Amino acid sequence: MKAVITIIIIALVVYGGWELWVYWNTFDKRNSGAEQSTTQAGSDQLPPLSYELENSLAAAQKAGSAAFRNWLKLYGPSIQDPRRAAIELDYIMMIARDDPNEAKRIFADVKGRTPENSPVYKRVKQLEKTYE
Repeated sequence: MKAVITIIIIALVVYGGWELWVYWNTFDKRNSGAEQSTTQAGSDQLPPLSYELENSLAAAQKAGSAAFRNWLKLYGPSIQDPRRAAIELDYIMMIARDDPNEAKRIFADVKGRTPENSPVYKRVKQLEKTYE
């Protein structure tokens, strides 16, 4: 009788652990999806960059603000809005602490050329109070 009770307790603990693990996975997936959708607001509606530009952009972002600034000077004028505006907003977020005046200047430029129907307009509105 003692062995049967022990087996039942072990089975209940394993079942409870399994249910907890399943719950955590669904909770984790919901939260990571929400974070991704807020950080990439409208990125699926943005025109894509070429493979080479996408790779060089990622490398410039990893290398720091100076490399990112140089990348924007070199390739920025050839990229069309709203993709260019989204990239510049990323750059603003990167330099905001070190050079707030430059961030405000770039933000004013992005805001001035972003219409209300743009996929990045929501992000511009969210950052508006910070950079004005």
